[in-house]
Amino acid sequence: MENEYLVKKWLNDELSAAEEKSFNALKNASLYKEIIEEAQYYKGDDYAKVADFNVLEDQLFSTKKNKVIPLNWIKIVSSIAAVLVIGFAVFSLLNKNNINSFATDLAHHEVITLPDNSIVKLNQYSQLDYNASDWEDNRLLNLNGEAYFDVEKGNRFEVKTNHGIVSVLGTEFNVYSRDNIFKVACYEGLVQITYNNDIVKVPAGTEFTLQSGTANNTEIVIAEPYWIKKMSVFDNASINDVIKELEKHYRVSISLDSDVNSKFTGAFEHNNLENALKSITQPLNLTFRITPNKVLIKNANKN
Repeated sequence: MENEYLVKKWLNDELSAAEEKSFNALKNASLYKEIIEEAQYYKGDDYAKVADFNVLEDQLFSTKKNKVIPLNWIKIVSSIAAVLVIGFAVFSLLNKNNINSFATDLAHHEVITLPDNSIVKLNQYSQLDYNASDWEDNRLLNLNGEAYFDVEKGNRFEVKTNHGIVSVLGTEFNVYSRDNIFKVACYEGLVQITYNNDIVKVPAGTEFTLQSGTANNTEIVIAEPYWIKKMSVFDNASINDVIKELEKHYRVSISLDSDVNSKFTGAFEHNNLENALKSITQPLNLTFRITPNKVLIKNANKN
């Protein structure tokens, strides 16, 4: 009974100096203090109404059939109340930054459905992140690599890259952001690009390119990116750049004769190495030989 008396006065902040000393000597004094301290870290009424400790104390010490609730029940109920309050706080904290992250490796594409049913197709060697718990208020995606977006009509969001931000509203577009190259192709609707201190509008049928600080706008006639069709396409590209792309897709080492210095316009597919090599070498009058360790490419007229 003496313990219950001290707990009641402590809950009501009515302990005298001598009584406080006796209360601190109680076996469970530290538990009671911890419950109060933890409860103050979280505002429970954001999610559920939890009675304050004065009300709890009245309920715990109310009589039923002239019997006083035992102190061990007080401990149990108080502990449950503390667990509920702390649980709400932990739940809120864990869901505050519910980041969805997607990453792809070589020859791996991934199709992602966003919370608003917009579709993202992620190209190989790419990463996409967004905060799912904050999506309705802040529709922001972080992209490193390349992705094709098919946005639901009337839904606006932004794609953030290392080079700039793409703002869209119900459209289809492709974003490429690697190294020093930033490209945005719009296939339907309109996109807005913010980079450095400039803002550019990119309508359907055009592509914006930013490379080494130089910006250009060009027309496009295709309905979707070639990589979705598992092809790499080049327009007057150096043979060295084409070979690097080929090595990346097929994970092979390619040796190119030093006297080969050509420009290539064309394409190669991603699912057959021999066919890809034929697509590149034949228009340039080159030959190739596949060995166990590497691919050798040289001029056809060279012995």
